[in-house]
Amino acid sequence: MTLWTTVLLASGLAFALKLLGYVVPHQVLDGVVVSRVTAMLPVALLSALVAVQTFTAPGGGLTVDARAAGLAVAVTALLLRAPFLVVVILAAGTAATLRALGWG
Repeated sequence: MTLWTTVLLASGLAFALKLLGYVVPHQVLDGVVVSRVTAMLPVALLSALVAVQTFTAPGGGLTVDARAAGLAVAVTALLLRAPFLVVVILAAGTAATLRALGWG
C-alpha cells in the first residue's frame, strides 16, 4: 500500500465517520449510556496516553524511570490541589533533577 493510498483511505474513513455523526438519530445520542460514555471517554483516553508515554521504553518494554517519578509528584501535587502551572513545574523539575543525577 502506497502512502497516497493510505492517505486517501484515512480521509475517506474520516469523512464517513463525520457523516455518520450527522445521520445518527437524536434518540440514540440522548440516551443515558451514551451520555456517560461521552463524558468519561476523554478522561480514559488521556489516562491511557499518559500511561503509555510514562511507562514504555524505547524498545517497547516496560520501564520505570524519571518520568514515573515526575508523574508521581504531579499526582501528589494535584491531590493537594496545587495550581496546574505548579504541578507542571514540580513534575518537570523532578524528572529533570533525577535525570541530572543519572537515574533514567
